[in-house]
Amino acid sequence: MNWGSPTFVLAIIGMSFLAWIITTAIRAKHGYPLEDEWGGTTLPKNPETDRKIELMSNENGELKDKIVRLEERISVLERIATDGSTRLANEIENLRDAAE
Repeated sequence: MNWGSPTFVLAIIGMSFLAWIITTAIRAKHGYPLEDEWGGTTLPKNPETDRKIELMSNENGELKDKIVRLEERISVLERIATDGSTRLANEIENLRDAAE
């Protein structure tokens, strides 16, 4: 066989192309991201993953709202705890007297 012949060069090109096709098929079958011509990646679509992302986004929004409400409540408690006036003490005493 002549190593410089066009048949040998075409055989090398054909084997490389076949190896690329097999590699891409295996990667696609197992869910790995695929590379395009410009070096970018294409991720396989998975409806289960999309649903999980949507659920987590909704939960994240609910938790943010809950944190805002808790911060408001904490600020009220801090204001009550640091109230230096006698107004708070008088209100507590009035409540104690009303309970008796």
